[in-house]
Amino acid sequence: MPRLLGIDIPNEKRIEASLPYVYGIGRPTASRILREANIDPNIRAGELTDDQLATIIQTIQANDLLIEGDLRRDIQSNLKRLQQIQAHRGVRHRKGLPVRGQRTKTNARTRKGKRRTVGGQK
Repeated sequence: MPRLLGIDIPNEKRIEASLPYVYGIGRPTASRILREANIDPNIRAGELTDDQLATIIQTIQANDLLIEGDLRRDIQSNLKRLQQIQAHRGVRHRKGLPVRGQRTKTNARTRKGKRRTVGGQK
């Protein structure tokens, strides 16, 4: 398995499909990286030479792409900032409710979790 910036990518897949295994790189970004690095997107990841891997890494770093730990840290700091200033989105994150305006009377089970029945109280 070739290692790309500390992440193992699958050998048997095309490099265009292997690059999205890196957090922060999707299919369109992978295509753009390979186009800029002049690498055939149909070549298998296991067949890449060390020079080609180095070219891919240089292209990622030249485009200032946030990937893996840096991207996760950036997202977490954004959420922490929203919660600290008590923005509406931050409060919704803290309460575990949908953030982007979805209804909560029904549905929203992914965000709210399993139903908890509240018994009748006298």
